[in-house]
Amino acid sequence: MAVQRAGAPPTTAPDLPTLGGKKSSYRERVVDALRAAMIAGELRPGEVYSAPTLAARFGVSATPVREAMLDLAKEGLVDTVPNKGFRVTAVSEKQLDEYTHIRALIEIPTVVGLAGTADPVSLEALRPAAREIVHAAVAGDLIAYVEADTRFHLGLLALAGNAHLVEVVGDLRGRSRLYGLTALVKAGRLLASAQEHLELLDALLARDKGAVREIMTRHLGHVRGLWAAHD
Repeated sequence: MAVQRAGAPPTTAPDLPTLGGKKSSYRERVVDALRAAMIAGELRPGEVYSAPTLAARFGVSATPVREAMLDLAKEGLVDTVPNKGFRVTAVSEKQLDEYTHIRALIEIPTVVGLAGTADPVSLEALRPAAREIVHAAVAGDLIAYVEADTRFHLGLLALAGNAHLVEVVGDLRGRSRLYGLTALVKAGRLLASAQEHLELLDALLARDKGAVREIMTRHLGHVRGLWAAHD
């Protein structure tokens, strides 16, 4: 999704993302875009954002933004501030550690298992999303990066056939924060992390479980290493 920056004129039908391989309503796609901005650190904890300000930034009208932020408030990702807007909630280092630990317990063995079971056609269908991640890294578009990254990983996990697993991981991803992405863009290091998605696909298609485990372990390590470090 090409996110409108502050001061850009709003558009009537922005190309909002569809995450996790599912068709979403327009309101859900606004939620996904706002959540991606929080994960990427473009909407910072403790800061208050009004619906009109966010609407102008994302190129949509204020009503779906306000409704989306109320949905995110139910998830605990923002707090409502009467007559002002919404404050992004902070996530502690301990919480991030716990989220990442749970993700590793779920995602690594699940993806390793796919090396022996996933249909090659279904795996190849994820390559466009993997390329989108690379393109977003080259462009330095963090929101697009998080959107494509979420779509890739949830789509990959969906191949295991367990919808509840995908839901749990999606929730954990939505609660994480990757403040270090900005620093990686400035240092020109985000591209290497982005290319791991293509590397993972190639290992899965080669049925190389050892390589898949190594790549997934390294990749998830970034969540509490390179990607999470405050800039």
